[in-house]
Amino acid sequence: LLLLQRQALAEEEAAKAKRELLTRFLQEKLSREEQSSMWGLHKVRTLWRLAQRKTKDQELRQDIEILSQTFSRVMDCKDGVIEALVRDLKEAEEQQNRALRSHLHLTDQLLHLQRCRLGYLEEGFNAQVGALKAEFEAER
Repeated sequence: LLLLQRQALAEEEAAKAKRELLTRFLQEKLSREEQSSMWGLHKVRTLWRLAQRKTKDQELRQDIEILSQTFSRVMDCKDGVIEALVRDLKEAEEQQNRALRSHLHLTDQLLHLQRCRLGYLEEGFNAQVGALKAEFEAER
């Protein structure tokens, strides 16, 4: 009976040791699987981020190309406007110069006309002064 109890106890302890060994083995395996799962998840996330970066890079490059073309068109348009304004400014300066020359020419003609008129008035005045002097001398 004692022998049977010892054998049962030994078998029970062997089964307990076997269970503990199996439990440790399974826990280690679970730990390795969790670690492997974490590494796999990390790799998947890294690859996903890489794919997203690549896609975003392409989108941004396309956006930059479109913006660059738009900017070039806007600059060409503004350059055209600037050139038109420069031409208009040159034409306006030419018109102003012609108007100034015309004004100066007309002012010179007016001055000449006024000098002639002044000369005629001066001659008439001198003639009247001469007539008055002659009349005064005659009366004296």
